[in-house]
Amino acid sequence: MTDPAPPSRQWTECSQTEENADSNSPCRGEVVEPYTKCLSHLSEIERGRHFNSMHERPRVSYQGTTIDPDLFRHIAAVLSMGNTEASFHHCKFTGNAIRMTGAFRSHISFAASEFEGMAVFDDVEFLGGVDFTAAHFRDSAMFDQVKFHESALFDGVEFSDWANFENATFTKDAFFQDTHFKKANFDGVQFLDWALFGGAKFSTEASFHRATFQNAAIFKGATFNDVVEFNESEFPSTADFRDVKASTDAIFDGARFVEISRFGPIYCEQLLDLSNTHFEHPVLLIVDASRVRMRHTLFGAHASVQVARASIDLTHAVLNQPVDVIGAPSTIDFRTGSITSIASLTSLRGVDCAMLTVASLSLTDCTFSGAIHLDQLRLEGRWYFNRSPRRFSMMPPFRHTSRQVIEEERRRRAFSGRSTSHRIWGGGPIDRVVPQYDALAMIYRQLRKSREDAKDEPGAADFYYGEMEMRRLSRKWSTSERWLLQLYWLLSGYGLRASRALGWLILAMLTTILLMMAFGLPQESPKQEAVGIVPSSGGKVTFEIDKTDPKNPSNERFTSERFEKSLKVTLNSVVFRSSGQDLTTTGDYIEMASRFSEPILLGLAVLAVRGRVKR
Repeated sequence: MTDPAPPSRQWTECSQTEENADSNSPCRGEVVEPYTKCLSHLSEIERGRHFNSMHERPRVSYQGTTIDPDLFRHIAAVLSMGNTEASFHHCKFTGNAIRMTGAFRSHISFAASEFEGMAVFDDVEFLGGVDFTAAHFRDSAMFDQVKFHESALFDGVEFSDWANFENATFTKDAFFQDTHFKKANFDGVQFLDWALFGGAKFSTEASFHRATFQNAAIFKGATFNDVVEFNESEFPSTADFRDVKASTDAIFDGARFVEISRFGPIYCEQLLDLSNTHFEHPVLLIVDASRVRMRHTLFGAHASVQVARASIDLTHAVLNQPVDVIGAPSTIDFRTGSITSIASLTSLRGVDCAMLTVASLSLTDCTFSGAIHLDQLRLEGRWYFNRSPRRFSMMPPFRHTSRQVIEEERRRRAFSGRSTSHRIWGGGPIDRVVPQYDALAMIYRQLRKSREDAKDEPGAADFYYGEMEMRRLSRKWSTSERWLLQLYWLLSGYGLRASRALGWLILAMLTTILLMMAFGLPQESPKQEAVGIVPSSGGKVTFEIDKTDPKNPSNERFTSERFEKSLKVTLNSVVFRSSGQDLTTTGDYIEMASRFSEPILLGLAVLAVRGRVKR
C-alpha cells in the first residue's frame, strides 16, 4: 500500500502577493467569498464580517492560506461555537505556537499543511473529526488528553520534533484512518523525535503500518480495545511497550526492532502477531496473551521469551543465537479452585532447534515435521506431551497403556481410515498433510536422542516406543522386519512393558505345566532292572543295569503329585536349567521349548524394568 497523497490544489487563488516576497510570487491562499483575497489579506473589517457570517455557513475553506497564531486563535474561537466544517488544506501556520482549545462539532481538515512553530491541541475535543493527512510538524505537536470522537486522519504525517499523544482518547468510530481503506492507522507516519502514546486509550482499530520511530516510541500503559497493527514499522532502542493492554489482536507483522532490549510486559486477550519481525539485538519478551504467532521471526541475537497462557507458533522462525521460550508457572485461584492454563508450543515446523530451549511448556498440540536438529532440542523444567488413550481390546495385548505421543501421530492414527480410529484417537481439524509413519519414526528418533543426551533414559523410553510403533506400521520396511517388530511389540511392548512380558511368561509357564501334566510326565517313574549271567564254574558275576522306557500316562494325569513335578520342571526351565526329571519323549520336547522361550520372556521383563529405572 502506498502512502496517501496530499489533496490536490483545486481552488481559486488570492490576487495578492505574499508579504516580504517578490512581486512574481503571488499568494496561493484560497479566496474568501465574496472577496477576491484570502483570509490573511482581508482587512480587519472584512475579517469581522466574515467571522460574523460563519455560523450561517455549513463549510468554510482556507486552503493554501498562510495563518499566524493570532489569526488562527480567532478562527478556532468561531469554529468552537458552531457546526461549521473547516478546510485548511496546504495551509502554512507561522509563528512560535499555534494553539487550539475547546470542542469542535464539525469536521476540520489540516491535510498537507505545514506547522512551523509548536502546535498545541491540549484538551481539545474533536466531535466531528479531524484530518492531518500528509501534514508536516516542524516543531513539537501536543495532542495530550485530546478526545477524538470521529475520524482523525494522520496518514503520511511527518513529526520533526516531539509528538505527544499521552492520555489521548479515541472513542468508538475515532481512528487514524487511511482514506482509501477506511482503516484505523498511522500509515507511513514519520516520528523523527520522541513519539509519546503513554496512557492513550483506543476504542477502535489503530494501525501503524510502515510507521518510522527514529528516537523513541513510548506506549507504556496504552490501551487498545480493538485491533492494533504495527506492520512493517521500525522501532528504536527506546521503544517502551510496558503494560500495554490489547482487548483483541495486536499485530507487529514485519516490524523491525533495532536495538530494543525489552518488549513488554504486553497483555493481549487474543492474538499477538510477531510474524516476520526482526529482533537484531539481545531482547527479553514478556507476553501474556491467548496466542502468540512468531512465523518467520528473525532473532539475530540471544532472546528470552517469557509467556503466560499463550499458545506459541514458531513456524519457520530463524534462530541465529540461543533462544529460550519459557512458560510462566501455572497458578491456582484459591477462590474458585481453577488452575491457570499453562502456556503451550504449537509448532516447530522449519525451526533449527539447535539454538532452542523450551521450559515449562505444554507440547500436547505441537507439530514437529520439518524441524531441523530436533535431536538438539533442550527441554527444561516441566513439559507435557499428549497421551495415548488407555483402552482394552478383544485381541492381544488386551490392555493398551498410556504413553507420550506427539500430535502428528495422533492425527495420523485418527484419520488412518479405520472405523474405530476417530473414536479412539479423537478428531480435530486437519489444515495440512499429516506426515507418513516413516517420517514420524524419524521425529521420535530425534526426540529420543534429545532426552538420552540429557541423561533422561526413562523420559526417552516413550519416544523409543513411538519410534518402534511407527516402524511397525510403516510400509517402508520389509514384511519380515515388520512381522518381527509385531512379535516384539506383542510380547513385551518393544522391551518397555514389563507387565506384558510377565503376563506372557506366566501364560507360558501355565501352558508348560498343563502340557507336562498331560503328556510330559510318565505314568510312573521308570524302574531299573539288573540282568546278568552266572558262570557254571562260579566266580565273578557280571550284571547289566537297564532302565525301562517311560510310559505315556493313561489315567489320572492331573493330580497334585504330577502338578508338583510339572512345576519344578517349568521353574527350572525359566532359569535355563534342567530339572533331571524323567520325561516322556513329548515331555522332552516340551521342556526344550520352554527352556528356549521362557528365559527370553523373563529377560524382556527385566529389560522393561531396567528401561524405566535406569539413571
